[in-house]
Amino acid sequence: MCKNAQLQIVMKQGMKMMALALGLAVTVSGQAASVDVKLPAYKKVSGVSGTLNSVGSDTLNNMMALWAESFQALYPNVKIQIEGKGSSTAPPALIEGSSQIGPMSRPMKATEIDAFEKKFGYKPSAVGVAIDALAVFVHKDNPAKGLTLKQIDSAFSSTFKLGGKPAKNWGDLGLSGAWSNRAISLYGRNSASGTYGVFKDIALSKGDYASNVKEQPGSSAVVQGIGSDLGGLGYSGYGYKTSSVRALPVNGYPPSADNALSGKYPLGRVLYVYYNHKPGTKLDATTREFLKFTLSQLGQEVVVKDGYFPLNAGGANRFRSKLK
Repeated sequence: MCKNAQLQIVMKQGMKMMALALGLAVTVSGQAASVDVKLPAYKKVSGVSGTLNSVGSDTLNNMMALWAESFQALYPNVKIQIEGKGSSTAPPALIEGSSQIGPMSRPMKATEIDAFEKKFGYKPSAVGVAIDALAVFVHKDNPAKGLTLKQIDSAFSSTFKLGGKPAKNWGDLGLSGAWSNRAISLYGRNSASGTYGVFKDIALSKGDYASNVKEQPGSSAVVQGIGSDLGGLGYSGYGYKTSSVRALPVNGYPPSADNALSGKYPLGRVLYVYYNHKPGTKLDATTREFLKFTLSQLGQEVVVKDGYFPLNAGGANRFRSKLK
């Protein structure tokens, strides 16, 4: 069995196991995701005030801002400060105490968990808040119909662990005519980004990036770059899609909720919010209620509004039960 086929099997199994383990199924209708009507409505409580600091994922930045806006409408005495410079900034901020919550577009690494546990004597807590299909974008006028993981690795990698050859022009990825000699212009995230790590692990099979990838500080910058570059090719969270770019099918499947969870679309992932909760104690009211809000019907409507895929009632309620 070739490396590409082996990787597809591993990814399909991984997303299925993740969905089953976390109860993260979504409600879908064809390609469109909808909010589960069984999700609980959020109920306002008393005693919620103060400042809530969020440091972490750029992918979740806009979603966090939308949640903050709605939450502050319910609790005017709450001030929410959001800094989205990449998932790798979340664990240090939680450890230092400069944030109460840490959005991450990937799970914490073992080294990050160990550092947290060394400081506090217990592990960090987390809730899954949404499903994302990490998208591969091209300029809207690019005629490409789709790419395989092997082709993506050929363009972005310097190590070619999926068995491909260097792809420098669009002709190397199957385009003909005037496009065959057009140079591929690569866009990606920087190493502080969880998106950078997820793409490296899956699309490059843990290989190394090519030196000519234009590393951007945020997902919106990636999409903006591709949208203004006819030869552009890059990746970011699907929620950052604009009219200037197209998201390509990967291995024959477009990015969607059902394709991501089934593993057919190989770049699916869970989006998390981490927080510090000492076992046996009550979680502070502001953090608790904000996280409960994200897992409510209104909170998951924000997920859909921002272009991501919501949790179903079973998955959301499983996480809500931890927030005490």
